[in-house]
Parts: sequence; structure tokens; C-alpha cells
Amino acid sequence: MTGLVIFDNDGVLVDSERLANTILAELLTEAGLPYTFEETVRDFMGGSMASMRQKAEARLGRALPADLEDRYHQRLFDGFANLRAIEGVESVLDHLEARGVTYCLASSGTHRRIRTALTAVGFLDRFEGRIFSAEDVAHGKPAPDLFLHAAASLDVKPADCLVIEDSPLGVAAAVSAGMKVFGYAGMTDPAKLSDADTVFHTMAALADLIDGA
Repeated sequence: MTGLVIFDNDGVLVDSERLANTILAELLTEAGLPYTFEETVRDFMGGSMASMRQKAEARLGRALPADLEDRYHQRLFDGFANLRAIEGVESVLDHLEARGVTYCLASSGTHRRIRTALTAVGFLDRFEGRIFSAEDVAHGKPAPDLFLHAAASLDVKPADCLVIEDSPLGVAAAVSAGMKVFGYAGMTDPAKLSDADTVFHTMAALADLIDGA
């Protein structure tokens, strides 16, 4: 039986990936590294801003503007005024609570970003005390550190955890952590989530999948 369900945030709980990747593509292009929305999804989705900077600077051959992250978050948080939860995910949380299954959040985003997003969609109270960020560990996804940190903090063995992810980096991190992982192909090419134990396309299917895990 699953002892802990670990949700990614962006693209799994909150419908923020399109906005976030659009802003990132604009800022990288302004900095002299032309990027399209599709390319930012391909190269950076699911990773931390620190890993994005490292990869982008290696490609650009010089440093990105020092304030890029600040400008990114300002535009992102302005857009969060219209943020919505992923359709159907609130019913999944209701289902888990009714069954007494513990769940938490483990995201590559900063704590500020996570809490701002959860507040915007009314989920903050549901995750309070069980929010884990890449800021909490030395190595973000695809390293297993974040998921292992979440499991250890809630005293659950990795083998008893189920991760819900929508990015290849997140799936890789869960597999490396020795956890079962379901890949949500809401915005991601299902083929890129092929290392997941199960790939699903709609949140309406998730509650039954968790029950069968």
C-alpha cells in the first residue's frame, strides 16, 4: 500500500507550465540566447532555475544577466493572479484525504514560488508543513535528493512512496530514488515519460490508479 503520495507542483497541481516557459523563453531571447516556448519545455521543464542558468550559460558562452531570475519571478507572480489548479486534481486530493493517505509536494521551484502558486489556487492549507523545494537539498531533479528528503521528513520508506510527475527530469529523479512514479502527460509527450511505471493523460484517472498502486 502506498504510504506517501508526492506531487510535483507546476503542471501537476497548478497549471503554470505554459506561463512559466513562455516567460523563460522571452527572457533568454532578450539575453541573446534565442529560445522558443517548445525549446524551454524540452530543455528546462522540471528543473530548478539554478540548473537552467548553468545549462543556458554553457550554451551562450557567457553569464546571463544577474537579475534574470528576479525578472522571471516578477513576471511569473504577476501572471499567477489568473492561475488555476490542474483540472481534476482537487478531487484527487479529496480522495486521498478521505482514504487517509498522506500526501506532500516536492518541487524544483523556490519556496516562495510554490507558496505563491498554492495560495493562488487555494491549496496552501492542504500542503502546509509538507512542502519541499529544491532549495532544501544540494542537488535538484534529476538527482533523487529532493524526493528522498521528502520521504525521510515524513518518515516513509522510499519503496512505499508514489510520485506524480509531468517532466522527464522528475520521472528520472523518482526512479533514482527507488520510488514508484506515475507520469502525467497533460502537456508532455508521453514518450518522454516512458520510464514512469504508468503514464496517464487525465487527472480523472489518477485516483483509481493510486488505489491500484
